[in-house]
Amino acid sequence: MESAIATNSTPLLLNIPQTLKVMDIFLREEMRRAGFSKAVIGLSGGIDSALSAYLAVRAIGKENVHCVMMPYKTSSPESLSDAKIIIDDLDVSSETVDITPMADAYFSLNGKSDNIQRGNILARLRMVILYDKSRSHNALVIGTSNKTEWLLGYTTQFGDSASAINPIGDLYKTQVRQLAEELKIPKAILEKAPSADLWSGQTDEAEMGIRYNEVDILLYYMIDCRQSDEELIAHGFTKEYISKIRNMIRRSQFKRMPPVIAKISPRTVNIDFRYPRDWGS
Repeated sequence: MESAIATNSTPLLLNIPQTLKVMDIFLREEMRRAGFSKAVIGLSGGIDSALSAYLAVRAIGKENVHCVMMPYKTSSPESLSDAKIIIDDLDVSSETVDITPMADAYFSLNGKSDNIQRGNILARLRMVILYDKSRSHNALVIGTSNKTEWLLGYTTQFGDSASAINPIGDLYKTQVRQLAEELKIPKAILEKAPSADLWSGQTDEAEMGIRYNEVDILLYYMIDCRQSDEELIAHGFTKEYISKIRNMIRRSQFKRMPPVIAKISPRTVNIDFRYPRDWGS
């Protein structure tokens, strides 16, 4: 795996109290605006979904949070056991839905497919289940994708990227860790290698060829600070690494956009009409 920069410092340190205050208000207000009081979260056993669950319980109470575990036959056994640790710690309601039968039924009809194709199918099947459970529980689906994943395109469109509201989508992976440590998420979850668990032995960093602690710093300077390539090189990043990450961002832009609608009328959905405050105005 290529190395871009070696540093013990980071510009990504959160103001923890302020961040938690924003998260609380965001979850409460956005759920209220949508007319819901309950949340459904797909719990993978990883740090991102764990953080979303802890934030939801903090904001709306454990009685209003329902977690769903959706293993496939090749899923790591530790994923399920770690998810159960979270459920026990939060004392929330939960259920397990084995997606193996439905996934294998489709795989048997679909013929040959590679790991990425199969992984995308699993991610979308899980979201189908979550939205069905949201109907059963009269709840909103809470997102679990972080900012690093969104920017690098490491999400499945209409799969793990789908949600009604997402409390952690503006946190880089290293910031997710900071907040998770503050909320005392169990050590087993904090220390495990990040993985979408879409096939045996899969890890995020190996699949993308990056290290989160490096790429997050680059993304911060590139995206948040809008620095030029020359400035990024001055931070210690190579030209090749900068180009690689910039191309990943460019190629995945479609994943960060709602469906593009041809503009015919004066007020077009997703262009002119986006927020609740626009209603009737």
